[in-house]
Amino acid sequence: MSKPTPQRIRRLNALLERAYGRAEPCAPYPPLDSLIGTILSQNTNAANSREGYCRLKKRFPRWEQAAAAPVSAIASAIRVSGLSNTKAPRIKAILRHVHAERGRYSLAFLRKMPPVEAAAYLCRLPGVGPKTAACVLLFSCGMPVFPVDTHVLRISKRLGLIHRRKSAEEAHKILGGVVPEDLVYSFHVLLIHHGRVMCRAGRPACERCVLRRSCKYYRDKVRSKKRPGSNT
Repeated sequence: MSKPTPQRIRRLNALLERAYGRAEPCAPYPPLDSLIGTILSQNTNAANSREGYCRLKKRFPRWEQAAAAPVSAIASAIRVSGLSNTKAPRIKAILRHVHAERGRYSLAFLRKMPPVEAAAYLCRLPGVGPKTAACVLLFSCGMPVFPVDTHVLRISKRLGLIHRRKSAEEAHKILGGVVPEDLVYSFHVLLIHHGRVMCRAGRPACERCVLRRSCKYYRDKVRSKKRPGSNT
């Protein structure tokens, strides 16, 4: 396995940009909105999580309304995003916790905190782990914190950036230490897109992949075809 280095990340990012174009940041959501949206994105696809968020905001235009509502009403609004009976109590608990501690329904104060402290604060909230915290800090606060979702984890293992037995939490620590700060947003977004259209979980399109020459998974696949007695 090749050791992940900032130089290697830059080469991989350049190849991805050549294939898909530059990843330009979008206008950020407020951090609390981003957090709720990321909670809804857990264990579902982007379309369902967006729809769940839209239905939640339509039902409860202000967060104080959601905080005062029964958990069942929140669950009904977000049902399309899946696991609504798990996500709804988490959302309500987060809203109440933030208001009780800060006196308002806002996480804007995170933007003034060092990234490590901001991540630690978020990870103390119900249902928030390293990936969710990193997404909020990257997309809403513009902090160079690298999130590792299922696509990023899968591709990083296939490329040999991290060992195949490493957990997502371990991957956060490893990749967070080597991805250059100026590429955190770009590399994360491009890997997700690559995972959706090319390096899919079930049937990766290796022969068309722009990263195949840098990919341990592809090299092992080619070697297996060349072994005597191989049926492929």
